[in-house]
Amino acid sequence: MSTSKMAAGCERVDSSHSMDKSITLPPDEIFRNLENAKRFAIDIGGSLTKLAYYSTVQHKVAKVRSFDHTAKTEGDPLYEISMQEEVSARLHFIKFENAYIETCLDFIKDHLVNTDTKVIKATGGGAHKFKDLIEKKLKLRVDKEDEMTCLIKGCNFVLRNITHEAFVYAKHADSEFRFQNTHPDIFPYLLINIGSGVSIFKVESEDTFERVGGSSIGGGTFWGLGALLTKTKRFDELLQLASKGQHTNVDMLVKDIYGGSYGSLGLTGDLIASSFGKSATPDKEFSKEDMAKSLLHMISNDIGQLACLYARLHNLTRVYFGGFFIRGHPVTMHTITYSINFFTKGEVQALFLRHEGYLGTIGAFLKGAEEDNPNQYSWGENYAGSSGLMSTSPDLNPMQRARSGTFDMLEMDRLERQLVNLPLLQDPSSYIPDTVDLSEDALAREYWLYCFEEALDGVVKRAVASQPDLPEAAERAEKFRHKYQHKLQTLRHQPFAYGSLTVRSLLDTREHCLNEFNFPDPYSKIKQGENDLALKYFQKAVKSLGELSWEQRQFALVRGLLAGNVFDWGAKAVSDVLESDPEFGFEHAKLQLEERPWLVDAYDQWLKRLKGPPHKCALFFVDNSGIDIILGVFPFVRELLCRGTEVVLASNSSPALNDVTNSELQILTERIAAMDLVIQSAVKEDRLTLVQSGSSSPCLDLSRLDKVLAGVVRERHVDLVIIEGMGRAIHTNYYAILSCESLKMAVIKNSWLADRLGGKLFSVVFKYEVPPAEYNIAL
Repeated sequence: MSTSKMAAGCERVDSSHSMDKSITLPPDEIFRNLENAKRFAIDIGGSLTKLAYYSTVQHKVAKVRSFDHTAKTEGDPLYEISMQEEVSARLHFIKFENAYIETCLDFIKDHLVNTDTKVIKATGGGAHKFKDLIEKKLKLRVDKEDEMTCLIKGCNFVLRNITHEAFVYAKHADSEFRFQNTHPDIFPYLLINIGSGVSIFKVESEDTFERVGGSSIGGGTFWGLGALLTKTKRFDELLQLASKGQHTNVDMLVKDIYGGSYGSLGLTGDLIASSFGKSATPDKEFSKEDMAKSLLHMISNDIGQLACLYARLHNLTRVYFGGFFIRGHPVTMHTITYSINFFTKGEVQALFLRHEGYLGTIGAFLKGAEEDNPNQYSWGENYAGSSGLMSTSPDLNPMQRARSGTFDMLEMDRLERQLVNLPLLQDPSSYIPDTVDLSEDALAREYWLYCFEEALDGVVKRAVASQPDLPEAAERAEKFRHKYQHKLQTLRHQPFAYGSLTVRSLLDTREHCLNEFNFPDPYSKIKQGENDLALKYFQKAVKSLGELSWEQRQFALVRGLLAGNVFDWGAKAVSDVLESDPEFGFEHAKLQLEERPWLVDAYDQWLKRLKGPPHKCALFFVDNSGIDIILGVFPFVRELLCRGTEVVLASNSSPALNDVTNSELQILTERIAAMDLVIQSAVKEDRLTLVQSGSSSPCLDLSRLDKVLAGVVRERHVDLVIIEGMGRAIHTNYYAILSCESLKMAVIKNSWLADRLGGKLFSVVFKYEVPPAEYNIAL
């Protein structure tokens, strides 16, 4: 089959243009990495097919290796940087209309290289209908799995692995989607699956669930009765009619019977007393729209009341809704939400899932991959290859369902390390990493999207410069530009596409796109040079600190740490200075800092605490390479060690901007230990430990940290957490409440953010907190 023939059916709306223009995705951008695919699964419903497969992805990683320092001569770099090929695991999920199933199977057959695959797991009502076609086309044996078991397994997987998977729908709010933070323990919960009928499941653990109830009145009822009433046969068209209808023309309200509210029973006048109660009126015609809306309310209210009764019966507050009746339609989500809110008096929220359409195929895939035990790993959504949640505006639905609804993709990457909560979060269930939700703040959203667009030229330039020996780097960099620019345009129109839109998600999306085009560490050469330079001044810095009185030294250490944090290539105000003035150094940065009192200033409380007994162990989340880590962090850490405090340095597992990685920090620590006895003895005696954070972001999510780090925190009895930098301490974790003392330090290197905080460029935030937090300003 020709690529052009396949591509003709792969249209998606380009959100950067008007809705009547579309772009065409070539099939290799839909069925990606198919040549390495194995372990297929398929879920075929009444109108949509969802395909899943596992693949291995080959990509470049930046590795650093220390030179033999005995042979090192003046001018040689501290370490060498090499680009190596690595293979990682990725899960692909593709959703398309059943009309395209034969064409898609043909394309898969023509491009499937892995002949070891013998079986395809199948679920859904259409699995039997299309069984012969699948086996004929793919030469794979269809192995059918129980539909409900797959549904539950898929739901558990997305709740555990996808940040901001669940959301509350608020039709009339500034942001119609209000995403929920992933609870550390997802169980127990109630799952209301609304297909042709309704099935209600109580899920208590990974493998323990039961169907506790249901109803024959569900999506099929709405579709069937709707077709009889309106002569409209398509489900989406029926919902479109309902979105335009006025149910009060058909339904009898309380005020129609009593002339107003029925106060003694607590019934408001606008409450539906009888669905379709006015339709018996003689000689009166009712519009299709009004009848569809009345029917939708009747079905939704019935389901909502049923869900509430079961939630109360089983004492559950987490109630998720899924099934083809939902399918991201605003009309159904709104009516279900209203019904749940009414019957529980706001005590229970109706929760919907970003990827509810994939639950069955994810579950079927997991059943087929049990020997690999995929649940032992943590997985993360690859923003570069995922479509994201589409707009559900009723006005856009017909065009979207006809075009962009044709193909939809979700990609999940297996993470190298299992991720867990920081044990020191005071309440993990209420922890929200991000300080500002840009999807709810239009002014901030527009500013930050503009910022990232403006910075794109610089990122492209840096990416090309990081690979001078690869002539095709410029072409790849332009492809990165196009993809990330398209993502930004999508997020401008659909800020909810990947959950809550935040500065962190914008940064992470950029890193995903860079990695997609094999730019794993665009700042590697800059970091290498800055590390080499800063090391030359380390001993001098330590010596000058030693000449100060104790109290003067404490302030100098904090000021030095803040000055080091100025050297952040992710901040345009700083990168412009560093590029135009290569001589800009540590002492220059100190002069940029605002004088005390700082914007947020708890230094006096910190100094008072230092006069008390030493902390048992400090966990320090570090930020930038070069001057920051070497001349800012290490002298500060050295002082803590001298006080008798053990220190754990947590750094990124993978590169992001000019942040120091764990592998780089290992080499730097080795070199500093060779020139400083305090650091040397601390390393030898295991009082200074280096641990990967599990992150590859300039920001920090304390609910997704390396499991090894969490173990070290428990073993060392950490009683002080230090978080440094604008990304980790301002954009994220500004409001994080810990169960131990904490220091959050940053220099505001963005004039817009500084202005919003009531400060100016290079204002200082120095928060020392003892739970409960006492020093706060509103962002």
